[in-house]
Amino acid sequence: MNRRTFGAALACGAAAQNAPVPEPIRNLKPMTEGVRPITDAERAARVEKARKLLRDNRLAAMVVPNGSSMFYFTGQRKPGQAWVLAPKGDPVWSSAEPAELAHALRDTGAVTGAIGMEEQTPFAVVSGLAKEAPAITCASATPVTAGCRMYKSPAEIALLQHANDVTIAAYRAGLATLREGMAENELSVNIGAAYRALGYNGYASASFGQYTAFPHGSITPQKLKDGDVVMIDDGCAVEGYQSDITRTVVFGKPSARQRQIWDLERRAQDAALRAAQVGAPCEAVDAAARKVITDAGFGPGYKVPGLPHRTGHGIGLDGHEWTYLVRGNKTPLAPGMCFSDEPMIAIYGEFGVRLEDCFYMTENGPRTFSKQSPAIEQPFG
Repeated sequence: MNRRTFGAALACGAAAQNAPVPEPIRNLKPMTEGVRPITDAERAARVEKARKLLRDNRLAAMVVPNGSSMFYFTGQRKPGQAWVLAPKGDPVWSSAEPAELAHALRDTGAVTGAIGMEEQTPFAVVSGLAKEAPAITCASATPVTAGCRMYKSPAEIALLQHANDVTIAAYRAGLATLREGMAENELSVNIGAAYRALGYNGYASASFGQYTAFPHGSITPQKLKDGDVVMIDDGCAVEGYQSDITRTVVFGKPSARQRQIWDLERRAQDAALRAAQVGAPCEAVDAAARKVITDAGFGPGYKVPGLPHRTGHGIGLDGHEWTYLVRGNKTPLAPGMCFSDEPMIAIYGEFGVRLEDCFYMTENGPRTFSKQSPAIEQPFG
């Protein structure tokens, strides 16, 4: 995934308000039908699973500040608030101020022992709580939050699927607007307009030519010319659930070198999917993709030219979430887990190629949310 700064996204959105809408985008129709939000019953089941994990991990309670985990369990986002859950009793809402949290924990009966702190809890809150309630110990709540969120339900997978379908539609329209002399931020603006025509807010970073070799793009102004590699990345959210897709094409006729590297990238992406089998460790997926690239003479390891980053990340309510397809992660793959599959070949001073499709694990192995690119001239399956 290639996340630009919030300021850049705002700038693109502002520019889009005054830009003429290209015909491929004007022809789009909303894709808002058929979206089914997560039910109250499913959220209640999540809370009960979290209670069990609290007991299993010997946590007296957990503190969840405003963010994706709060939304996951409650369906709400409350800035400045925290949600407190203990193994027994009703959850408690509280101000995120340490003194108020200490009172809330006492209300749940959690007056001693380890308290799990959700990973996005600010340090000031953690340290302040430790002073307000010296009889407790602050610990990580990740075994509980990730232990729930890593495994997606059918309803979550359906929302992720819809987000990916919308992204493919936006990308199709956006790539149809490519023209000689286009700036990279114009392409981003066009894709943003496509998302809005489809009924969503979304964003796509865009890079041309040698700047596609940088995994997170470049702020250097770029103008599209014949023979340039074009890379677009990012996605949208449906009921909070994120898509993340990358497509790499060539504006004009691909050179033999561009075709060679693109084909190698596609083989690496395929190798990752073949390795993604139930019970296999997450690191095996990264190793399989990386081996294809290093066997072709790139790398080794994370060296450039080659694959400079992990092969994939978990995805759900956050674009990057537990767990990761990376060396050293021995977490076994299990049904319901969702990941990006995005090995990249970066060749500084020349170009880069990344193909990214997300997938979810079933009992029979991986299933992609989007059809992989068949060829360098065919970004959409």
